[in-house]
Amino acid sequence: MRKSKPKKRIILPDPKFNDVQVTRFVNNMMFDGKKSIAYAIFYDAVELAEKKSGENGLEIFKRALANISPAVEVKSRRVGGANFQVPTEVRPERKTALGMKWLINYSRKRGEKTMKEKLAGEMVAAAKGEGAAVKKKEDTHKMAEANKAFSHFRF
Repeated sequence: MRKSKPKKRIILPDPKFNDVQVTRFVNNMMFDGKKSIAYAIFYDAVELAEKKSGENGLEIFKRALANISPAVEVKSRRVGGANFQVPTEVRPERKTALGMKWLINYSRKRGEKTMKEKLAGEMVAAAKGEGAAVKKKEDTHKMAEANKAFSHFRF
């Protein structure tokens, strides 16, 4: 690699919970630079999740992210003309990034009417250890387990 690695950008914590992880999530969820709308959706979803389960909304969000974040993933590696799915451990930052992306994607695919309802539903389900995003994590882990034989190709 010729160029130096780019510096990590400092993300400011969100106004309500004073949490950097919330800001990162909102940034992932945001469309067309509409950050205030993304914040409104997130805060409403947290409130809805709080009403649904009767627990602290931020705790539900944190637990949901922890349940979704994968520990291992498979990366494609070409060895001698054949492609192998090589299981690799996931760095902590990528873990949360993947968890957030999966939570947002599977929230958008849900059947409820508004995004805040979809997000709240997926957060509550993920906090309980169910839902589509948790299934995605389990599938990723199964794939890594199935390809354990190729782990010596790790790079």
